[in-house]
Amino acid sequence: MTVILYSRPGCHLCEDARAMLVRAGAAFEERDIEAEGALFRRYLERIPVIVIDGEEAFELVVDEAALRARLGTFAGS
Repeated sequence: MTVILYSRPGCHLCEDARAMLVRAGAAFEERDIEAEGALFRRYLERIPVIVIDGEEAFELVVDEAALRARLGTFAGS
């Protein structure tokens, strides 16, 4: 499973999404949208965006239970 978190520095929603991924025990790659113009234009108004296996699964507000369901993890694991 490939998980990518698109974020940017200073984004509190991105920090929340990152923490959820960590709590879920997910291996993920984080990409700073400010590092590349195309990413910045694509995701600026939508971050955080979590992509799972090439599909945009979550944007803006991430529901932890739904994230865990998509990842196949459970609370406390």
